[in-house]
Amino acid sequence: MLKNLIAILVLLASMLTLAACVGDGKSIATLKVGMAYDSGGRGDGSFNDAAYAGLAKAQQELGAEIMEITAEASDTNNERREHLRLLASSGYNPVIAAGFGYSAAIDDIAKEFPGTTFAIIDAEVAGPNVVSLIFAAEQGSYLVGVIAASASKTGKIGFIGGMDIPLINAFRAGYVQGAKSINPNITIEIAYIGASGDATAWNSPEKAKSATEVMIANHVDVGYAAAGASNAGMFQAFEAAGGVGNGLWGIGADSDQYNVPSLADVKNVILTSMLKRVDVAVFEVIEGVASGSPLVGVQNFDLKRGGVGYASSNPAVGPYQAAADAAAAGIVNGEIIVLTQ
Repeated sequence: MLKNLIAILVLLASMLTLAACVGDGKSIATLKVGMAYDSGGRGDGSFNDAAYAGLAKAQQELGAEIMEITAEASDTNNERREHLRLLASSGYNPVIAAGFGYSAAIDDIAKEFPGTTFAIIDAEVAGPNVVSLIFAAEQGSYLVGVIAASASKTGKIGFIGGMDIPLINAFRAGYVQGAKSINPNITIEIAYIGASGDATAWNSPEKAKSATEVMIANHVDVGYAAAGASNAGMFQAFEAAGGVGNGLWGIGADSDQYNVPSLADVKNVILTSMLKRVDVAVFEVIEGVASGSPLVGVQNFDLKRGGVGYASSNPAVGPYQAAADAAAAGIVNGEIIVLTQ
């Protein structure tokens, strides 16, 4: 009788442990997440940091073990393949690639490791074990375009992109459309840090600073940058030219750049940021693997899904929020169709 009772208690304990592991989808013992950052890496205050925020949440809430690798601007596709191969062969699952620069690499490596879930941000790669995380950056950019035009006193605003590529052109298109919805006659000066394929575009703040100085000389008083770590140069130029005291404002992208520690010296000129919720997407990928239901295919993170938006950390954006929120409602309900080019 005693032996039978002990056996029953052991069986019940095993069943409860299994239920805890499977039921909450978060307590699996070997959740290992690999992250391959694009050039600039963690600490860029923008795109890569947004990816890290999702990774950090998985560490805290799911107990994930992580491994991080950062690509150099000069990395070839073969070198990027090796980054992903190292993560997958070391047992990390999922393996997340931050940036379209990994497209060719992930297409190949995902075939080598069919039992591993691979995720790529800002690109579409087909495969039964690949999830593509796409963001409606044009929608979030429309909102900050509304804010920029509302805040401008000169009727001249600027846009600084990283690479001159369709991905960044969508930021520009939404920004221009949003600004013109407020002021059809507004002037918008546009500059890019690099051409397609120039990976240094994401980490050249001095070039962004120079481009902004030219815009300031032409009476641009609000600028929007979608250029990764290069964004810092735009903020520096506005601050050096008198900043808020002279009515100059910068708008960031991807992360809430007003709260980025490395930008503390220029935060006063950061009116808002277009939020591309890479953190949300990264966490969803990790949570899906943890629960045994990994995401697959193309996942679109638009305004309705909470994938994009704008930051309200700086109280100075307050007077312009009603207009931005009205525009957001129009986009979500389909009254406003935002262009991507």
